[in-house]
Amino acid sequence: MTLADLIAQARTALDSAIATRQQEQDALVALRSDPNLTEDAVTARVASRDAADAEVTRRQNALEELEREQVREDEIAALSARTVPGANRAPAYDQVHRVGAEERTYRPDQDRRGAGFQGDVMAAFLGDYEAQSRLARHMQEERTERGHQIRAVGTGAFTGLVIPQYLTDMYAPQARANRPFADACRRHTLPSTGMTVEISRVTTGSSVDNQSAENAAVTEQDMDDTALSVPVRTAAGQQTASRQSIERGAGVEDVIFDDLFRAYGSRLDTTMLNVATVGLSAVATSVAYTDASPTTAEAYPKVIEGLAGVEGALLDQASGDNLAVMHSRRWYWMQNAMGSSYPLITQPGVVAQTLGANYAEAYGRGVRGILPNGTPVIVDNNIATNLGVGTNEDEIYLVDRQECHLWEDPDAPVYIRAEQAKAANLGVLLVVYGYYAFTFQRQPHARKIAGTGLVTPAFTGA
Repeated sequence: MTLADLIAQARTALDSAIATRQQEQDALVALRSDPNLTEDAVTARVASRDAADAEVTRRQNALEELEREQVREDEIAALSARTVPGANRAPAYDQVHRVGAEERTYRPDQDRRGAGFQGDVMAAFLGDYEAQSRLARHMQEERTERGHQIRAVGTGAFTGLVIPQYLTDMYAPQARANRPFADACRRHTLPSTGMTVEISRVTTGSSVDNQSAENAAVTEQDMDDTALSVPVRTAAGQQTASRQSIERGAGVEDVIFDDLFRAYGSRLDTTMLNVATVGLSAVATSVAYTDASPTTAEAYPKVIEGLAGVEGALLDQASGDNLAVMHSRRWYWMQNAMGSSYPLITQPGVVAQTLGANYAEAYGRGVRGILPNGTPVIVDNNIATNLGVGTNEDEIYLVDRQECHLWEDPDAPVYIRAEQAKAANLGVLLVVYGYYAFTFQRQPHARKIAGTGLVTPAFTGA
């Protein structure tokens, strides 16, 4: 594993620690609004939050130490590249008259292929000041020896000498839906062992009734629970790259891992939304919206109906941290709406006489806006758009974020770089994998708006 690999792994661990700390802070804020709050509960939650804080600090220090080491390695490499024999004077083409010859910055007798020059061109483009300085000296050397020559020919006359420059830092990765919904869920650390997460759900509660008479028996109901088994899933992907592409290419390995990491995020997210039986679409109670000419004004009451269902299912277990999750095409369709009717009751955080607010955030950067009643919106393009009889419908999900549970290893996804497995073919096997578990059934509550009113939207005027 290279130093760059360690830095990438440290950054991933820091991001996870920051997310965990935010979850602890959110839980502390929610706890303080509990009317039955006890001092012991607050103390325990503060201790948990402080432990998460300490973990962020530890991960941050580890990353900074690796980055300092990388800076020093780069400095040593730069010094090594500019070192010249002790008997020679350092080049100094600064327009000062001198007698004698000075050693060239780039010498063909030492670097016949010009790798040093090409490497400095790329490094200078990325902001390496040492590389920029060497290139500047080289240009001064060329002017001194050749003068300012004006040629009456174009680059076509020197096809063997004009080198195409590949802007490797500007490569275009494949666009992916990634994991907007997963990042909005309540995060937990996956237990270190086992392939199932077990949760006890009280399905029969106590009974309380008015006593029929003094000294008469009071009502009693034996409590009972049911185990909720949540499977631990494994998401994984691989690429086999030739040693030539990695050793003689520019950033090939980093490009492959970046694509694998984002593909991992997309697979995890789409599984949470769409997998049979336990995915959000499968467990959510449907609120039908059937309409041959759907409009946002007609769809919005269905959203309110769904939110009412969420609260009715959770009752005193509701956190009030509700989310609406929809495809980007549905979010823009809602923004396209125009109307003259507005909610009669003002809502927190929403300007009167509006149909909500758009925060203008980029895809995957958190909450995109709010609905007219103040419910935050998460846009996720892993939501299916081929649903319904016409295979052209999507769905809108309404959930309590605190009851959307996702367990992940803080260091996931993990990557493997295996050379021995493909050694006979001069190949390098690159694998990314991670374990995770999720459930929306600890407190069943989710609702979804579905039906012909959610066909492919038409963006038309009022």
